[in-house]
Amino acid sequence: MAELLRLLLNVSEKAANVARVCRQEAPLFELLVQEKKGDDKNKKFVQDFKTLADVVIQEMIRHDVGAVFPELTEFIQGEESNKFENGLGESVTVTVCAREEETAALLATVLDGDQTAAALLAKAIHQDLQLRDQAAEGLQQLPVNAADVGIWIDPIDGTSQYIEGKEEVVVDGGFCSSGLPCALVLIGAFLRATGEPVMGVINQPFHHRDETGNGWKGQHFWGVSYGGFSACSVPRPKQQSPGSDSVSVLSAVLSSSEKAAVKEALAPLCPGKRLMYASGAGYKILCVILGLADVYVLSEGSTFKWDSCAPHALLRALGGGMVELSAPPSGDKEQVEVWRGAELTYHKPNAGRRGADRWANQGGLVAYLDPEVLSVVMKELVGKV
Repeated sequence: MAELLRLLLNVSEKAANVARVCRQEAPLFELLVQEKKGDDKNKKFVQDFKTLADVVIQEMIRHDVGAVFPELTEFIQGEESNKFENGLGESVTVTVCAREEETAALLATVLDGDQTAAALLAKAIHQDLQLRDQAAEGLQQLPVNAADVGIWIDPIDGTSQYIEGKEEVVVDGGFCSSGLPCALVLIGAFLRATGEPVMGVINQPFHHRDETGNGWKGQHFWGVSYGGFSACSVPRPKQQSPGSDSVSVLSAVLSSSEKAAVKEALAPLCPGKRLMYASGAGYKILCVILGLADVYVLSEGSTFKWDSCAPHALLRALGGGMVELSAPPSGDKEQVEVWRGAELTYHKPNAGRRGADRWANQGGLVAYLDPEVLSVVMKELVGKV
């Protein structure tokens, strides 16, 4: 599993590079966008988009991981269908070929014969990038067999922010409410037998401008949690002591479209500017991971397994987790374990659902680092949402 972590870090950086390449070519970027339709449409947005960058990144990760771990090939799932429609109305199945020239030829059929654009994308896909991370490289054999896991990919979480391309100024200690920094590459691994998230990699392709001011630099995060073992690139936060007064004053990050009932329930716990709003499900969970917010609450089933698997693994590595908001409490409400027992899992589709909804987090979610914070928040929300 240590080898798998290092591989996922490398492919996440390749994915981030593809995302940057697509944004650097404005005419190409406009050509790459098409609207999701039918069962694959996420109902949360009036318009939700599928980009060729999404598809290319997903299939590149599938190809690269499958080349090293062929036993995983059939268990790598992603947000996107790999069928793409070109300007002639032709449906093309996008895959990564053995040779760069072959991939370029296939992409040219999607890009209406634009050989230059196809060659540019194929070069990024086949580039051999190595992401150096001393902490990850220092890990020895991890106690999980790669043959026992499945992988969820969100090629570009926060697609609407990626497409819109706003360059929001990052303020308040690193918090960004919208824009390109909210677009993330998410790769998570889970146990196929139980659905438990055990490994996650988050790559933020658009963290800050490079020295020239023309390009972008990114950053990455990872975490592993299995049994009694945990490791994470993010420092473990200081836990509040049980009953501490500071637990009663929290910060929460929400979607701006969150229900009024949730906002009203959390307002007494999050006075002033401690109730924050941001774009992108993955980015909001990252805010919790980095300590920019104590909790992320979502009352609707508008996120999916590919959104939450990777960051969930990081939360678990730091002692936190992600639970289903609508899970009915049982037993003593004072017991944190009542809610911690409702952790999201990633191995079973929702019965009776079609398309993307098969993998929706139907009951909403609460992402947290401190179990005491989870207890306080859940007791405020029970019966109100």
